Amino acid sequence: MTVILLRHGRSTSNTAHTLAGRTEGVDLDDKGEEQAQALVARIAGLPIRAIVRSPLLRCRRTVEPLAAALGLDPMVDERISEVDYGSWTGRKIGDLVKEPLWAVVQQQPSAAVFPGGEGLAHVQSRAVAAVREHDRRLAELHEGDALWVACTHGDVIKSVVADALGAHLDTFQRISADPASMSVIRYTALRPFVIHVNHTGDALTAGLLAKPPKADGEAANKDGEVPPDDAVVGGSTD
Repeated sequence: MTVILLRHGRSTSNTAHTLAGRTEGVDLDDKGEEQAQALVARIAGLPIRAIVRSPLLRCRRTVEPLAAALGLDPMVDERISEVDYGSWTGRKIGDLVKEPLWAVVQQQPSAAVFPGGEGLAHVQSRAVAAVREHDRRLAELHEGDALWVACTHGDVIKSVVADALGAHLDTFQRISADPASMSVIRYTALRPFVIHVNHTGDALTAGLLAKPPKADGEAANKDGEVPPDDAVVGGSTD
């Protein structure tokens, strides 16, 4: 199964440099609307089987043009919603960097729990569980490999990518997830493979679905696939 982790397009909160969190009504700005429209061409020709999105408005707006073009009805999943930043929600990033917790978020995010909100370790746990559950569901529904889109938020994407890389959550600030970027993970019976991170180019290619060729002396997994040899806050202001 292959998932495209899509961050929503640029929002009014992004340009205001505030931490939107789960604030209701935060919409895309003009650039974000352009990015949402451009998604249709960026993944044109790819056999997208399903779209799952965060319940927040900026994610709904981002996938609307794509869903219409593909004839798909997006599923809403609370588990890929934005981080609950608690009392940090709505505050200016410039003010938050002065808080003692900011350094923890940057250096040891696994220990960060937002006042009145949730911890980043919990965010990773719920988001990874959601992605893997949808993978299993779609594999059964489509009897094998399928490509799907999960539209979510910067820190959520970074935590899922860190898990797929086998990296500790404390390294997730080294991963970028810009507005309207796509990060692609292929989950197999053996292990996940990270195919793209923070893709912001014109188009994803159909090649991302191709199985790697078998090399001499390499053992295939039980599905016959041979893997390759090698497989927020942190500036997201989302």
